[in-house]
Amino acid sequence: MNWSNRREKFRQQLARNQCVHPGSVFDPVSARMAESLGFEVGMFAGSVASLTVLGDPDLIVLTLSEFAEQAYRINRACNLPLLVDADHGYGNALNVKRTVEELETAGVSALSIEDTDLPRPFGADGKSRLISIEEGIGKMKAAVAGRQDSSLVIAARTSAVSINGVDDAIKRIRAYQETGVDAIFLIGIKQAEQLDRVAEVCRLPLILGGASHDMMDQTALADKGVRISLQGHQPIMAGMQAVYQTLKALRQGSAPADLDGVPDNRFIDEFTRAEDFKKWSKLFLD
Repeated sequence: MNWSNRREKFRQQLARNQCVHPGSVFDPVSARMAESLGFEVGMFAGSVASLTVLGDPDLIVLTLSEFAEQAYRINRACNLPLLVDADHGYGNALNVKRTVEELETAGVSALSIEDTDLPRPFGADGKSRLISIEEGIGKMKAAVAGRQDSSLVIAARTSAVSINGVDDAIKRIRAYQETGVDAIFLIGIKQAEQLDRVAEVCRLPLILGGASHDMMDQTALADKGVRISLQGHQPIMAGMQAVYQTLKALRQGSAPADLDGVPDNRFIDEFTRAEDFKKWSKLFLD
């Protein structure tokens, strides 16, 4: 498949003086829904992938192949530019290079590589920590080297603000933006002052994850160089609850016709391309 158009659209979003919220997606149907609603970009997070593919918490037990396969299923189903969270690149810098190659082949428009020490090492006592800046630089350089399509966006991601503080985050931003990455992805910005300090030194477009609720003014974020700001991953959580409540009602004796929240066939047909398949059946089978 040709992924170039969606990748160019993602780059255009980074170039605009505009901040958007991505649609959090987890499978082909949810991606089609986000596209139909006009979301500029989709987001497929590592935590969401772990829930979708394994039914497990976000503890880096998902493999690269499992993640790439689900990303491909999402991408082949729609034309929504997809940003994915590739965690730590599934290993060291050499693994990062391989990760970029696989996710590029799977059709993603953008991916982030983070500098968190993952999976959580023995003796960490439940606390997150970062790899050294030097190792982080190596990973970002490897990510850039793994890219074959120049339109693919690579973002250097760090949680340094919440783990080590703003000063360390600034050091990492200064270092990572010299490696050839296209954007900086920051997790844990909670105060406007933190973003102000970051914006002073960052030359690249910013992506935010986990920003506080009172920092969701898109115009203000755009003025600080933020082009994408995540809102969380509520769709899959809401979907999980809806499935549970439906199964529970059926188990407790509710008649299928009496269930709340079950869409009619027209809704299902819209997002499963039923009309297209009818047309193709007529053309190729009749």
